Amino acid sequence: QRKRIDFINQLNRSHATHRSFQSDLEARINSFELAYRMQAEIPLAVNIDEEPQHIKDLYGVGGAKTDAVAKNCLLARRMVERGVRFVQVFCGTGSKWDAHSGIEKNHTDRFAETDQPVAALIMDLKQRGLLDETLVIWGGEFGRTPMSEKGDGRDHNPWGFTMWMSGGGVKGGQVLGSTDELGLYAVEEPQHVHDLHSTILWALGLDARELIFTNHGTEENPVINQGKPYLKVFG
Repeated sequence: QRKRIDFINQLNRSHATHRSFQSDLEARINSFELAYRMQAEIPLAVNIDEEPQHIKDLYGVGGAKTDAVAKNCLLARRMVERGVRFVQVFCGTGSKWDAHSGIEKNHTDRFAETDQPVAALIMDLKQRGLLDETLVIWGGEFGRTPMSEKGDGRDHNPWGFTMWMSGGGVKGGQVLGSTDELGLYAVEEPQHVHDLHSTILWALGLDARELIFTNHGTEENPVINQGKPYLKVFG
């Protein structure tokens, strides 16, 4: 398989030499290499059985409520160790956080599932010297409204919600911005999702306002609506 990939890459690079304006050719070559490395290395990366018991206990592996998220967070750390550049941990399959009813019990259960594994992930990254070069972002696509929704639930709130970051140059121990007295709208230094995207890119060493890439011969910017990095995040 290695020889086959090398031969395909040789053909692709020969083709790309005369078509430097087509950035997707280089992306195709990289994707073949990535696919090969994944097939060779992923079976080892996902084997959390080789982790010592005290690390499993730290994350909550085997816990009645924490097991699923704990395994995902531990797997995330193992992937980061092996150089995976983007890792997503999804907590709550289906609509588990979508508490249109019974929000108190719903969120209490979700917190019990996630608090220990998430804290363990940050601690483990730090003790292995990986946190400074790993940006951890925790959040969702919206919050919950402060008013009840025909009972004991809450509706979607895209106007005021929280996301937190750790590592990657982020200055810890600070709370930036605030909502109004009801908790409905962000009123103090509100940031749009576009600003969040720019902030993430800034942490990666990229100024999104000046970042241009070629897509089918057209120069494009990855961040729409002039999102700006929120530099207070980094102190």
